[in-house]
Amino acid sequence: MLAINSQWQMMTVEEVLNALRTDAARGLDEKEAAERLARFGPNRPAGAEPASLWRVFLNRLRYFPVLGLLAAAALWGFWGQNAGAAAVAGIVIIKAFLESFREYRAGRFLGNLKSLAPPQAVVIRGGRERKIDALGLVPGDIVSLEAGGRVPADIRITEAVGLKIADPVPTGDPAPADKRTGPVAGGAANPWDMPNMACLGATVTGGRGRGVVVATGMAAGMFHAAVMSGEAGREETPLKRLLDRQGRWLAVVCLTACAAVAVMGVFRGEPLHRMIMAGLSLAAAFAPRGLPAIAAVSLAAGARRMSGRNVIPRELRALEALGRATAICCDKTGVLTRNEMAVRKVLAGSVEAEISGDGYDPRGEIKFVRGGRDQQFDLLLRCAALCNNSSLFRDEIKIGGFFRGIASGRTVREWDIRGDPTEGALLVMAARGGIWRERLERHESRVAELPFDPDRKCMTVICRDRSGKIRAYTKGAPAVLLELCTHRFRGSMITPLSEKDRLEILAACSGMAGRGLRVLAFACRDLAGEREDYRSEEKDLTFIGLCGMTDPPRPDAAGAVRVCGRAGIHVAVITGDHHETARAAAAETGLLARGGRVITGREMDALTDGELARQAGEAAVYAEISPRHKLRIVRALKQAGNVVAVTGGGLEDIPALKEADIGMAMGIRGADAAREAAPVILADDSFSTAVAAVEEGRGICSRFRRHILYLLSCSAGGLLVMLLAAAGGSPLPLLPVQILWVSLITGVLPDAALEAEPADRDIMDRPGHPGEGLDARGLLWRAAGCGLIAALVTLAVFRAVWLGSGKIDLARTAAFDTLVFSLLFLAFACRSERHSMLELGLFTNPKLTLAVLSSAVIQAAVTALPLLQPIFHTVSLNAVQWCAVAAAAALPAAAVTALRHILVKAGRIFAYLRA
Repeated sequence: MLAINSQWQMMTVEEVLNALRTDAARGLDEKEAAERLARFGPNRPAGAEPASLWRVFLNRLRYFPVLGLLAAAALWGFWGQNAGAAAVAGIVIIKAFLESFREYRAGRFLGNLKSLAPPQAVVIRGGRERKIDALGLVPGDIVSLEAGGRVPADIRITEAVGLKIADPVPTGDPAPADKRTGPVAGGAANPWDMPNMACLGATVTGGRGRGVVVATGMAAGMFHAAVMSGEAGREETPLKRLLDRQGRWLAVVCLTACAAVAVMGVFRGEPLHRMIMAGLSLAAAFAPRGLPAIAAVSLAAGARRMSGRNVIPRELRALEALGRATAICCDKTGVLTRNEMAVRKVLAGSVEAEISGDGYDPRGEIKFVRGGRDQQFDLLLRCAALCNNSSLFRDEIKIGGFFRGIASGRTVREWDIRGDPTEGALLVMAARGGIWRERLERHESRVAELPFDPDRKCMTVICRDRSGKIRAYTKGAPAVLLELCTHRFRGSMITPLSEKDRLEILAACSGMAGRGLRVLAFACRDLAGEREDYRSEEKDLTFIGLCGMTDPPRPDAAGAVRVCGRAGIHVAVITGDHHETARAAAAETGLLARGGRVITGREMDALTDGELARQAGEAAVYAEISPRHKLRIVRALKQAGNVVAVTGGGLEDIPALKEADIGMAMGIRGADAAREAAPVILADDSFSTAVAAVEEGRGICSRFRRHILYLLSCSAGGLLVMLLAAAGGSPLPLLPVQILWVSLITGVLPDAALEAEPADRDIMDRPGHPGEGLDARGLLWRAAGCGLIAALVTLAVFRAVWLGSGKIDLARTAAFDTLVFSLLFLAFACRSERHSMLELGLFTNPKLTLAVLSSAVIQAAVTALPLLQPIFHTVSLNAVQWCAVAAAAALPAAAVTALRHILVKAGRIFAYLRA
């Protein structure tokens, strides 16, 4: 692979294109691309295969009590107890398989999270530029590179305009390097040092360019290095570590209880083999060894729900953290607003104009409010068109429909832009004034470019006309651009820029910003001649004028802000726009309704980190912000005790996305590098989708706690029945096969059906809990309490029947049924931690109702069918006994429901009195 890349770098661009049989302007045609894709395969690594179902199943069976139980069952069968041995082994294997299947499905889905948002690439196919999945790239494709993008394959650079690329990790030096197109004699020591090559996985940090793909898939540099270094690994999440830790001590408690039951039974005179089987059955059935697997199932189900709401989770840690988010930092443009820019106002000297029109259609009206069209106004339009990297084009769109039952459709041609929406709006403005960049560039061609930089907040292009005259055109933030200007236009005249002029221009900016307009300034400068480096020429500019553009708020933004207010989530808008523009947008969406402050970048510079942390909770808007400020804001909110979610889409947002607890990258306008850095992608770039992600995150936490509450209640109920009976000197209330059956019948169908339970309807009407863990808010004690009630009721039935009839088999059957039915009914009480069964309604989760009814019917069959009675050691119950069992089994769920209803009512009364 190294030799191949060295070969490409030593060739000229023409030689590379000829060798790959491609064209720099037209690229490959679709037929040729399809043939090469079939030959070279998709542009992806041969990823590690997920664990097979068979391996997951074997891991389940490797648990020591399970192995011991299977061995004991084998001995039991050797001694002639074939039916009992087969029943024990069958129940163990069936339960292990069902749990393994759920874990396997969840694991496969979670392992493929990153494939939900495959990397994209902009290619030239058949002379047209379009975006495709990077998986479809083939050698010979012509690829466009833009700042913030990821290099989608190994590429030989064919065009570079200020192109800087940070090489991938294997160099150990991620500093950006300048790239060029010419051949390099002698080759480089390794593929990541090639000045005319870009390796897969590198980040474009500045400028733009094009290149031809020379290697894809496992032949590409980054994939090769990944295989050689063995860097792939499994994600270890905080929740898994927590569950492993808490699961271990819960298992110790459970195994101790199982051993105590066996020992006390032996001392009481029970047969040794029966007590060994009972202890092993208890450990195999009720030891909470599968908490991480339960978490995986909950996370997978939550990830599926999120993807249905335009949220693409890429990492498990984000799924865990979303439910605990207490602060959201979002961009203004494209998140709170639609990112559909339109220039509405132009100020150029004594000329003031208003521009109208629909969308990106160049047909529109320019109405001169003050003055008339002059040379300075035309120069502003010229500057807006030339200092621009977007394109305005007309695309064909098919509109389908039905006419008299027959499918029909028509093709319409609509105007659209490719590139940055702000620059697209400037192109539309110029076109409405009759100035098209394509026509301008025939007479005034670009010779150099200083790309936009978030720290400089401006962009400059250098153009040369046919006469050889060189001129720099610059656009940027008004306050920054004015610092670079020494003169101004007054019609066709150029005069020095006085301090009074500066104040007047800034006042005009504030007036436009106060009406919610985003303001850009334009300037130019004539240069004496061409030079190698123009970076020092961004000075001594001549100010031309201003334009103000609208970006309407998203219709759902205000509602999402209100939801955050009820949920106790602090929302902060971070923008580089003028503070008056930001204030107007925030007021329109309701962010300032609760008295939030507006803090500017300059004000932040005057604050220490501690002071900023103390004020972070009061600030609703951060305006005139640079990337370094955004990182400070995130750190300040975290220092104040918040779990912080941050939206971002640019290369400059990556530090904040990585610093935040949950980074959310923009799926539409986000750079490839930002999407790679963020654990969550918002497919529609909307703030309401970010809030939906938090809501689903809370739902995941709620459902997971619901699972844990129910399964631990079942475990506690089964253990306590046996432990309390042994401590009280009673015979075994349940036999080993019955113990295993209780675990199977109560832990499969009802638990799976609880996953279909919707989140509490008021889950976003109360503050979250940033530090919530498995044992938070008495979850384990609550499970122990539910299990204790079920155990006491079961033991009461057992002793009542035993003492009343003197028949131990009848007493065990009654206890067996009572425990199973009580745990099944408890599933209804575990549907919510805050709302009682009476508030939720008995039949609002039909899947759970069906699961409980099905399990109850199966349990009744186990008790009543003569074929199954010898296997499970049950006897038939009469109608009176069945009624008594049903009534007793309903008591635990009724008690839990009544207690929760009383506590909820008392809490509401207390909250009302306190308010």
